[in-house]
Amino acid sequence: MADFRNYQTRMTNAGAQAGAVVDEGLRAYMLKVYNLMALGLAITGVVAFFASQAAFSGGQLTAFGQAIYVSPLKWVVMLAPLALVFFLSFRIHTMSVAAAQMTFWVYAGLMGLSLSSIFMIYTSASIAQTFFVTAAAFGALSLYGYTTKRDLSAMGSFMVMGLFGLIIASLVNIFLQSSALDFAISAIGVLVFAGLTAWDTQKIKEMYYEADEVAVAGRKAIMGALTLYLDFINLFLFMLRFLGNRNE
Repeated sequence: MADFRNYQTRMTNAGAQAGAVVDEGLRAYMLKVYNLMALGLAITGVVAFFASQAAFSGGQLTAFGQAIYVSPLKWVVMLAPLALVFFLSFRIHTMSVAAAQMTFWVYAGLMGLSLSSIFMIYTSASIAQTFFVTAAAFGALSLYGYTTKRDLSAMGSFMVMGLFGLIIASLVNIFLQSSALDFAISAIGVLVFAGLTAWDTQKIKEMYYEADEVAVAGRKAIMGALTLYLDFINLFLFMLRFLGNRNE
């Protein structure tokens, strides 16, 4: 009997130690995801700010501003980030971790160049204010997705359908130019990406596997960072339509 109790104690201790290792590994994995995402956002913000400064001088567009906002090059600036995110999504499994990470940095920089035009539309103060509001909301939503025991798959599927509806409505409103529809799109956009933030965080957490090779874990962290980066950027842009003060 004593031997059996000792065996139970050893098994309990071994299980606790194994759980502690998994928890420590999961925390390190999620921390890497958030650090990569944060660095990507920092690159985007710095590029966007300095590109907007280089695009204007004395209230007029400079040659650089003419190139990225007016000339046919503007289509490259707008579409290059989309092309790169598809490239990274489809090719990451065959890329080295270093190459995938560098692609993510380049993507973040291109997004910054593309988003620099928001400084033409909104005041710098309102952009900064909206960024901090978005960061607080994103943090709370992501924390919920990480800690909740509830399976968010059903909500996530609903949000994905909402995202497709959002894209279709945005395309339709290009022709309708309806202010009421634009307001509805903005409100739905905030709700959709709020839900996606929680769901994506839960998915990224569930992707962790303690036996993964270093390269596999690195690629998972980069894709997780890219997913949360996109959630943050879209949540920020939709909230900016509510909170942003336009330049006069």
